[in-house]
Amino acid sequence: MLNRVVTGAHYGLRDWLAQRVTAVVMACFVLFVVGYLLLQPRVDYDVWTRLFSNNVTRSFALLFLLSLFYHAWIGVRDIVMDYIKLASVRLLIHVAVILALLMYTIWSVQILWGF
Repeated sequence: MLNRVVTGAHYGLRDWLAQRVTAVVMACFVLFVVGYLLLQPRVDYDVWTRLFSNNVTRSFALLFLLSLFYHAWIGVRDIVMDYIKLASVRLLIHVAVILALLMYTIWSVQILWGF
């Protein structure tokens, strides 16, 4: 009989699909920004300010950053689950990464929306 130890990993389609969806969101945002910048005769502070003064762009940028953070969480979590065998160290790394990503999320909202 197989004795499977539950370690908190998420096996299956959900995480695979989340990685692909977040990658598509990030690629779309990068293409949008690159396309916008290529259409500008010069890129300076005023161009960046005009780009990010639009609420749609801010929302798209926030979606990009949230996708980036979730994409990073899935990747780091999987690597830690594969290579760190000691449960206490794994838990410590998970907590540290979660706290860092939450702080990055708060910081992103503050930067984009001026809170």
